[in-house]
Amino acid sequence: MADIYKTYTKEFGIDEEVCRFCEEILSGLAGTFVEADRVAEVCQLKVLAAFKRAKISDAHFAGTTGYGYDDIGRDALEAVYADIFRTEDALVRPQIVSGTHAINLALSGNLRPGDELLSPAGALYDTMDQIIGIRDCPGSLKEYGISYRQVNLLPDNSFDYDGIRNAINEKTKLVTIQRSRGYSSRPSFTIEKIEELIGFIRGIKPEVIIMVDNCYGEFAQMREPTEVGADMVVGSLIKNPGGSIAPCGGYIAGKKSCVENAAYRLTSPGLGKETGATLYSMKSFLQGLFMAPTVVSSALKGAIFAAACYERLGYKTFPKSDEKRTDIIQAVEMKTPEALLKFCEGIQAASPVDSFVTPVADDMPGYEDKVVMAAGAFIQGASIELSADGPLREPYNVYFQGGITWPHVKIGIMNTLQTLKEAGLVKIPL
Repeated sequence: MADIYKTYTKEFGIDEEVCRFCEEILSGLAGTFVEADRVAEVCQLKVLAAFKRAKISDAHFAGTTGYGYDDIGRDALEAVYADIFRTEDALVRPQIVSGTHAINLALSGNLRPGDELLSPAGALYDTMDQIIGIRDCPGSLKEYGISYRQVNLLPDNSFDYDGIRNAINEKTKLVTIQRSRGYSSRPSFTIEKIEELIGFIRGIKPEVIIMVDNCYGEFAQMREPTEVGADMVVGSLIKNPGGSIAPCGGYIAGKKSCVENAAYRLTSPGLGKETGATLYSMKSFLQGLFMAPTVVSSALKGAIFAAACYERLGYKTFPKSDEKRTDIIQAVEMKTPEALLKFCEGIQAASPVDSFVTPVADDMPGYEDKVVMAAGAFIQGASIELSADGPLREPYNVYFQGGITWPHVKIGIMNTLQTLKEAGLVKIPL
């Protein structure tokens, strides 16, 4: 078996030195991987139980056209999402084009002129700037008279509870918590930290709507934010919950009133959830959701492995390999633009689609800096598949995530090491 492994890794272009280094790293991760498998099993039980309670059958795989009236598959899918996230209702639609779109629907559907949006954990992801109006854009919340306030994290990345207490006022209508780190070095927030923050906010203003941007976090822990007090969670189906099979779409799960308000924004006042054809997406939405816990587990193992490899080489990693995981994102401080680009080249070359393409940094809609993105995916832009990206700005962090299978993620990380080694940017310890 060892000889066969050497033959195929060599054929792929990964030398024996990199293989030996990675096997040594892997030998110390068995206990961490057991925990990832345990989380996957609990989440799989939740998903399976929701499918059983909704009595999913092949009749639900048929889509609808036109207005999409009486779509039993769509209704069943949304019931399954509401069950998994322990919420009153859910909106799960192919018409939601991204996680950013889902967030915008949730915010614009539930905020009115004169209201204020609060982020208690500092700046939000780059694409939120134009939604909020930090960067001018037609249709922003700012244009509709909705103000924004944020409370930055303390130097140790903990919540500034005094600052949050002072920021909440009579205009504060909705609090948004971004679970994942985005393009920053701050930690992603565990469910336990989110629960603590929600409890604090409820003690100040019980009626405020609390929304969690759940992108990259679904099924990474045994509980979801709506199980610890959040009114809404939002996310993308081409990330975790689509299980790499959903071709597009997004979701909003939460209180019935919050979901209805978002649905009126998605379709039209008076129509809401009653319309919206699903065409031919229902089977992939359901099958992807069923597969999601094990796909997320593979991505988590890959993130842990990546952190362990690059820590051994002296790089700063966020989170560290032995830290508790709450999402699939692994950040590595590459220090130079050359190293960031080479890491992404290694991921692209290990992709099943467009492996021959060299990723370059360029302008991207919604981002202020040039961004490099490596993603040879079956679903365009699906970051639950093996992918890496990052803005070309100091300290040149690369954000690595995804992987449908653990072996593929492992090969992808090995290939980044090989690419950096051949460029003379890393030296593999003997």
